[in-house]
Amino acid sequence: MPVIERPPLPPGPFLVLGLARSGVAAARALTDRGQRVVATDARTVSDEVRAALLAMGAEVRDGEAGADLLDDIATVVKSPGVPREAPLVATALIQGVEVIGELELGWRLLENEFIALTGSNGKTTTVELIGHIHRTAGLPVTVAGNVGTALTSLPGTLDPDAVVVCEASSFQLEDTFAFAPDAAVLLNLAEDHLDRHGTFENYRAAKLAVFAHQPPGALAVVPAGLALDDAGGAATRITFGDGAGPDLAHRDGTLYWRGERLLAAAEIRLRGPHNRENAMAAAGVCLARGLDPAAVREALRTFTGVAHRLEEIATVGGVAFVNDSKATNVASAEVAIRSFERGVHLIAGGSEKGSDFAPLAEPVKARCEGVYLIGETAPRLHAALTSTGVPIDDAQNLERAFAHAVAAAGPGDVVLLSPACASYDQYRSYEERGEHFRDLVAQLT
Repeated sequence: MPVIERPPLPPGPFLVLGLARSGVAAARALTDRGQRVVATDARTVSDEVRAALLAMGAEVRDGEAGADLLDDIATVVKSPGVPREAPLVATALIQGVEVIGELELGWRLLENEFIALTGSNGKTTTVELIGHIHRTAGLPVTVAGNVGTALTSLPGTLDPDAVVVCEASSFQLEDTFAFAPDAAVLLNLAEDHLDRHGTFENYRAAKLAVFAHQPPGALAVVPAGLALDDAGGAATRITFGDGAGPDLAHRDGTLYWRGERLLAAAEIRLRGPHNRENAMAAAGVCLARGLDPAAVREALRTFTGVAHRLEEIATVGGVAFVNDSKATNVASAEVAIRSFERGVHLIAGGSEKGSDFAPLAEPVKARCEGVYLIGETAPRLHAALTSTGVPIDDAQNLERAFAHAVAAAGPGDVVLLSPACASYDQYRSYEERGEHFRDLVAQLT
């Protein structure tokens, strides 16, 4: 399909705000193009990051937050972790300085066909599955964005025919203004990140920005059951879901593409009905773009998933250990629990995001034998789950929760780490939390 033309870069000089992975990549992309860059972060950066920034010609002013950082600056490039309410961002907007995100900057610098995917749950699994489908079809592809590889690190490194598959978070999308992917996918929408966005309406609006500027000829892949008439943009709608109506439909245990049988749902390698929906979204965007149905079928049969997403670590003494540390919100943990029929020993809890934990009560009551709570949200989780009658253990930390779950579990049971919360109270990332769980399992074998 033809690639949507990108607008030019905004004017420089640039202030790059936030010097984690995406901020450093954005600074490099700009200095490589001869732009003057001032790089700043509220915290002092490491010696390694400082040396890299200085070597590329950026002016490093870490640990500063004053308005004088904006002197002579025409555009601020904001890392996704920096909220728009941050004082320096607010001052820039008042002064008429353009503020864009690293996602928009990277998209403008690339000339490749571009697929953007967002949603509350399943993003990483699904972008990796789309990449797997392309590789199975023998097509060049690069997976980037919120999944790990900063988008602005890609310009100048790709095969011109490579497709970029980009995971886009609400934090990234809220800083887009012309962003118009050739194909955009929305997996689902559930309450998340209210600590950042304030209301579900604001969060929803950030997600739907993925469609807002798509022109005719682009593709917008959406769940059939989600009312998105106001999503914006002019792209062709492709739907996925249950019943006879969607383009990619599931009915009677079989997936169909526009009425033609694709494969039996049981052939999909990934566990759980939520992963069936992820697979349908991935297949839908690939088939709508003309990929070979045989390659799509083969990829759905062979894709085993990614780390920290319902990752089956081991079975020890008949007990399965499953790492779902990426379940950083309630909806994600709910579908994880429902992926098992019974005998679940759930480890949950973490840092506070203002979520409502009440929706966990029904699946916990139906599927769990015990719940082991960790982190700062443990008291609220305990209150939300007390009515289930399932034993609740306020274990405080993962090591103690794991030990108690192992002691209680028997053959045929599952010890499931699916926290329903972010990790920042006790870990630097959900990956670190998941690796700790892996290490604890390894000690049993």
